[in-house]
Amino acid sequence: MMKFKTIVWMAVAFVFAACDIKDDVPYPIVYGQITEFEVEGQCGADGSAGASAVIDKASRTVTLYVSDTVNISSLKITKIGLSGTTYNPDVDYKESPMVRPDSSACINYALFPKTAFSNVEKGRDTRVNFTHEVKFVVRTYQDYVWTVKVHQVLGREIEVENQIGQAVIDPYLCNAIVYVSREQSLKKLKVKKFTLGGTHGAVTPDPTTYETYDFYNLRRFIVRTGWGKIEQWSVLVCHTDEVVETTAKILPRNLNATVSGTKPNGVTPKIEYRDASTTEWRTLPATEVKTTATTYTATIGGLRPSTKYVCRVTAGDVQLEQQEFATVSLQQLPNASFDDWSTDASNSKLYCPWATGATSFWDTGNRGATTVGNSNSVPTEDTSTGSGRAAYLESKWIVIKFAAGNIFTGTYLKTDGTNGVLGFGRPFTAFPSKLSFDYKYVSKPIDKFDESLAHLKGKPDSCSVYIALWHVEDNEYEEFQGEKYPLIIRTKPGKDQNLFSPDDPRVIAYGQFTKGSTVSNWTSETITLDYKNTELAPTHILVVASSSKYGDFFTGGVGSTLVVDNMKLIYE
Repeated sequence: MMKFKTIVWMAVAFVFAACDIKDDVPYPIVYGQITEFEVEGQCGADGSAGASAVIDKASRTVTLYVSDTVNISSLKITKIGLSGTTYNPDVDYKESPMVRPDSSACINYALFPKTAFSNVEKGRDTRVNFTHEVKFVVRTYQDYVWTVKVHQVLGREIEVENQIGQAVIDPYLCNAIVYVSREQSLKKLKVKKFTLGGTHGAVTPDPTTYETYDFYNLRRFIVRTGWGKIEQWSVLVCHTDEVVETTAKILPRNLNATVSGTKPNGVTPKIEYRDASTTEWRTLPATEVKTTATTYTATIGGLRPSTKYVCRVTAGDVQLEQQEFATVSLQQLPNASFDDWSTDASNSKLYCPWATGATSFWDTGNRGATTVGNSNSVPTEDTSTGSGRAAYLESKWIVIKFAAGNIFTGTYLKTDGTNGVLGFGRPFTAFPSKLSFDYKYVSKPIDKFDESLAHLKGKPDSCSVYIALWHVEDNEYEEFQGEKYPLIIRTKPGKDQNLFSPDDPRVIAYGQFTKGSTVSNWTSETITLDYKNTELAPTHILVVASSSKYGDFFTGGVGSTLVVDNMKLIYE
């Protein structure tokens, strides 16, 4: 499945120069890209289902995770998507790019498909040994080497009574060491978790089935993984004088706060909180405190935004100092109903989604489109409320290139030939749960397309709206002319192309809406944000709306029109 990327539009500029036609014209540079990569048992880094591979075009790497139900030494690839279709002038036909894995990693190199595939044909063998990273060559006119890395999420864990710290588990030597307090008898040890074979594996004998288990000496176990591999493990339990200290870290949000930290084994911390303006303490029910051997996490709900609170944590006989925290204010997007527009003083054709003299929050691809044409993202008085204005986004063919109408939080930076450079994202620190908006859409058949998406020709175009929250560290910004941005988009195909991906590790929450049919009347829609990281606070927000979902591939239907109005962030 092709991963969704950014909205693209373009500027169009021409440079004509006289030249001599020669017979020795070199083959053009056509970059071979892996656009999709799927394997059996694929999952997210946390083991969740439905995750896509992380594809980095700049470094030509593919990173993905699989569950413990599959054998990565003989892992079946179920789908490979490629871009970079080439034209062979010698025989006058188009060729699909080829893909060849490292022969030493293939289970049967001769039977591996030579081109992209979404279904494995009978007689083909796509099994590859991914115990180490594997090189894949994508061949167009040139060869491009990609690296595919597969990480297995096994979920090996040991938890015993009076444990100190986390168990030290070595999957390569099949050894594990567990430390317990001095007062704990090694001959009568209660075992709570023992998943050395992963969450889908089995251990024989299983010490969790005994009331207590004797670990006075080194113990050996037969471990069977979810895919059937059998190993012999050695487990040693030792006394230690170390003590796990109780700690507490608070991450405030808008309407709740997460409290997490370390604690002694076998203890469920007591978490109390109060409004800083009162003296009445409330106790979080113990059932809402999730624990491992030496860690805990809990969420305090029912809080008010922009309010100071006090929290204290007690674990056994230890009570930590009170911590004060403040919930985050409920932030909304400026000009979210798109009432404010202006025209550029030097270019009357250039519509800008902000009032004259105001600071911009949104921008469009109009600066590129108006190089030789008119704006294709403009205001309209056809609104969902009957007043004000809305954003009218139209997909057009502008002289030589397809341009999707779009609007996004960020800044149009410059035009690079017929392509754009954008600074994506705006500072933002809140934790919305949803994005609502009103829209209408006219879907036209796709009549302009990149060769890699030729299979979409004639199919209904789709509009797209998506929202992302970033957490960006100081050293992760990209600079353009002295200004810093979470992400600088470069739409020009090639090695320097840089597009948005929801699998960017800095993206902590994401949600997307698409519609592939005409919606003639104003309709309300809500996008739910999926938080894939709940331990970090947002620093920036990105919202993008486009009349053609695959506009970044110059693909869509001329005349497709998205009208969007009344955007609102929802906090629950």
